Amino acid sequence: MSEIREDGSSFVGYEYKEIPAGGPYAALCLDGYEQFGWVLDERTGEDALRTGKGRLILKRDRKIVNKVELTRLQRHFEACIRELEALEQSKTSKASIAAIAVGLVGTAFLAGSTFAVTHQPPMIPLCILLAIPGFLGWIVPWFLYRAMVRRRSRVVEKLLEKKYNEIDEICQKGHQLLT
Repeated sequence: MSEIREDGSSFVGYEYKEIPAGGPYAALCLDGYEQFGWVLDERTGEDALRTGKGRLILKRDRKIVNKVELTRLQRHFEACIRELEALEQSKTSKASIAAIAVGLVGTAFLAGSTFAVTHQPPMIPLCILLAIPGFLGWIVPWFLYRAMVRRRSRVVEKLLEKKYNEIDEICQKGHQLLT
């Protein structure tokens, strides 16, 4: 982008974009944005790239050819990245809710067990009867969480692969428009 133009002018006007430097998809984003004409601004991007904190500043020529189509593809790319993040988060969200719910039910049983033993006269059989599901309600959530995450991960991996393929196709189209 620092080349001399056909009209003899070496001035290049840039437009700028900021993206987060950290996160699991930072490298994918940086590679993808290059396919839409964006390059890392070397004056500001090196520190953020090294530390993984802050924001990366990208720039591209304002008078880039096929800008409208590249912008459309870029928005589609950004939507795919957001979908990847949502899919990754979906692996644990339902499992967390289920584990917390079972843990709360177990806590309620243990509270009932505590009240049964502190009652006058103490109701030991009721205390034992309520303590068993209470302790199970504290032990089971860990196994439940792991099983649900494992099951959901199998489903999500296939969806992630499809999304990565879609991102690859979008980037290929963007690269073809640049060349």
